[in-house]
Amino acid sequence: MTDGAEATGGGADHADAVSEEPQWLVWARRLQALSQSGLHYCDDVFDRERYEEIGRIAAQIVAGHSGASADRVERFFSQEVGYATPKTDLRAVVLREDKVLLVRERSDGLWSLPGGWADVGETAAACIEKEVWEEAGFRARAVKLLALYDQRRHGARPHPFHSFKAFFLCEILEGAPRPSIETSEVAFFAEDALPALSTGRVTESQLKRMFAHTRNPDWPADFD
Repeated sequence: MTDGAEATGGGADHADAVSEEPQWLVWARRLQALSQSGLHYCDDVFDRERYEEIGRIAAQIVAGHSGASADRVERFFSQEVGYATPKTDLRAVVLREDKVLLVRERSDGLWSLPGGWADVGETAAACIEKEVWEEAGFRARAVKLLALYDQRRHGARPHPFHSFKAFFLCEILEGAPRPSIETSEVAFFAEDALPALSTGRVTESQLKRMFAHTRNPDWPADFD
């Protein structure tokens, strides 16, 4: 992709903007959302039974392709209530001397940008600043939204729930690298020397796009 094409923003034309999700997951996610939203709005006992059955079918589809039991998947889905909407995953892009801050996740031993699900009752900026502090040991300030992606379109590991991923450029205010209960290591990496990544959290192409953004501060935020 040429620099001119990248500079247009609106990331729908990125090279990795192709869904590689299996069709069974697409169907299961749609059925689960239909079940969740239907249970939120319906009052009729028979309609509730139908929506509950739709939810069980969604769980059985996931179980049949993932190795998890249907009961376990149902319990996982049951945590989501109300009208079904995408979740929001926030990631911090912190640079120092042209290197990006990454943390090694204890859960899988792979590296990612600091971040996680947005918390209810907090702004996106407050959430991502807290994540940098808790996962990496740095006090930081969010300064710019770089991208808002649909996780299905950017090569991330498939997930049962639909989510959006927001990347914020952050600047360090103070602190030093410090691992946490979620992270075992904290380090800075050059663009051409990235470690093995936790691709459910961030992909190599996304990191390279964030490096490109920092070299072109006038670019608008990407979005799908």
